[in-house]
This record gives sequence, C-alpha cells and structure tokens, in this order.
Amino acid sequence: MSQTTGSGGDLAPEIDRQILHEVGQVIRALEANGPCTEEELAVLVGAVYWERNRYRRALTFMKSDGLLAQDEAGALRVVR
Repeated sequence: MSQTTGSGGDLAPEIDRQILHEVGQVIRALEANGPCTEEELAVLVGAVYWERNRYRRALTFMKSDGLLAQDEAGALRVVR
C-alpha cells in the first residue's frame, strides 16, 4: 500500500481521513445516546477494535478543537 505524504513529509491526507471518520463516529454516538462517560462512549463506538491510541487521540483532537466538552461528573457531550 503506498502512502502519500503531505508538505512536511507526514501522512497528513491519510491521517485526516481517519480522524474525521473517528470524530464522526463519536459525534453520532453522542447524538444518539446523549452525554456519557469516556468508558461508556468507548463501548458505544467499539473503541476496543480501533488501532492503538486512536480513541484517546480522537477525544483529545475533539476537545482541543472545541467539538467536545466534559462536565464535572465526567460526561462528554458534543459542542455545537
């Protein structure tokens, strides 16, 4: 399988597609089920079957991008 590299020699186009897919899964799960903990969300999206650290990376990306908020009780919700 050939990999295309971005301007910095990284795999930006491939990674962007993957993270967008993962973000979409998280958003759909939260919209369908409402706020839930990271552990509950992991079950809903089947994170156990994702590549290593992908679930944590997706949540970190979403939080840093302002797409995901976590309340004092630990429940995650989509920010619109």
